[in-house]
Amino acid sequence: MRIMLRAKLHRLRLTGADPDYEGSIAIDTNLLRAADILENEMVHVWNVTNGERLETYAISAPAGSGEVALNGAAALRGSPGDIIIVAAFAPMDEARARRHVPRIVHVDDRNRIREQALSAAS
Repeated sequence: MRIMLRAKLHRLRLTGADPDYEGSIAIDTNLLRAADILENEMVHVWNVTNGERLETYAISAPAGSGEVALNGAAALRGSPGDIIIVAAFAPMDEARARRHVPRIVHVDDRNRIREQALSAAS
């Protein structure tokens, strides 16, 4: 088995950080759907602005809101305005991994979908 990039939300802009919330990253539901990331799915968060990296789980923010907010302890690793990448991975057998194309979603500076490349082989 290989662990492959399954989905990526590229260069999101953090809109919030709430250390008093229980945990997770809240992401606009439209973005989660576009990347095929489920609520409560484990995601990696890479902060392009400050180099921080973490794992957490995704929760839905209102559709069309553009909200992307770190919660709980993760909120200490980013500030509103930071640029982040959110990625999800999946195990695949060798044959599937070799033909897999990840789902990549690019956004504008307001976290609106600008471009997406959908996985043809997944």
